This record gives sequence, structure tokens and C-alpha cells, in this order.
Amino acid sequence: MGKIKNFIRIGVMGILCAVLCACGNTTETPDGGSPTSPGFITNTGEPENAQKDGNTMVMKIGETTVTVIWEDNASVRELAGLAEKGLSISMSRYGGFEQVGAIGRSITRDDRRITTAPGDIVLYSGNQLVVFYGSNTWEYTRLGRIEMSEEELSNLLGKSDVTITIDHTVRE
Repeated sequence: MGKIKNFIRIGVMGILCAVLCACGNTTETPDGGSPTSPGFITNTGEPENAQKDGNTMVMKIGETTVTVIWEDNASVRELAGLAEKGLSISMSRYGGFEQVGAIGRSITRDDRRITTAPGDIVLYSGNQLVVFYGSNTWEYTRLGRIEMSEEELSNLLGKSDVTITIDHTVRE
């Protein structure tokens, strides 16, 4: 009986080791990614920062143009298609940590439970753009990240409702 118990213990320990080793082989951060991971692309509207194919997507919050590192995924590509003639989204403050606004139609989503950080831009329910100046944990699709300090974001987004404009241009 003692040999069977030892055999089971060794087997369980082997399985636990395999599971723990597999969990450690990820390059994502606990919140699902980071601006330095390979899935991000930078588009600021400035020619030197445009994608190699000449496409660029520029975001303005009110009259302020912000630098965004956009994800390279189907949702961002569809958002860029919607923004080809300019996309204007009326945003509303919600919960003291985010601005939310309807895109006007549903786009592809790949929701995952993430904890956002100030500057994160996500898709909620497939048809809502959310820009964070605080943090929240929920199921979202990552779209990008605004490169600003938490204080700058709070000043820009935390005082009143805003309008976000996204323009997508193709440069020849």
C-alpha cells in the first residue's frame, strides 16, 4: 500500500510541475500585454512614426492629438476602416475611471479578462470604445494605449465628457 501512495504522490507532483512550468512560458503580463509586446504598433500621425505600409490612425481627444500605440488585431483594422472618413465618438465619463462611447456598429472582438491601466483603449461589448484614466478589471478587447501620464490623462478625461475623433489615412 505504501508503494502505491508514493507512486500517486510522485505522479501528482510531476503533473503539478508540468502545469506550473507551462504557466511560466508566457510573454504576456498579468493584465494581458504591454506596449512593448510585439502585438503593438505605433501610429501618431507623424510620418516618422507611421506604419511601414503608410497607413496611420490618429486620435484626438477634444482638440488634443494624442500619441497612441495601436494593437495589431482584427478589431483595430475594422476600427481603421470605420475611421477612413473620420470617426467621431461622443464619450461619457463613467465610474470615475473611464470614458465610454458608442462606435456606431459592432466590430470583431476577442474579449479577455484584463486589468486596465490609465491610457488603455479597449473595446467593450463589441460596439463601445473605452478610454481609461484609471483602472478596471473586466472582459475587453485591447485596441491600444495612449502615451500620457496618469495626471495628464486625468486632466484630459476626468473633468467632463469629451468627443474622440479617429482619422485613418493611407499615405502614398
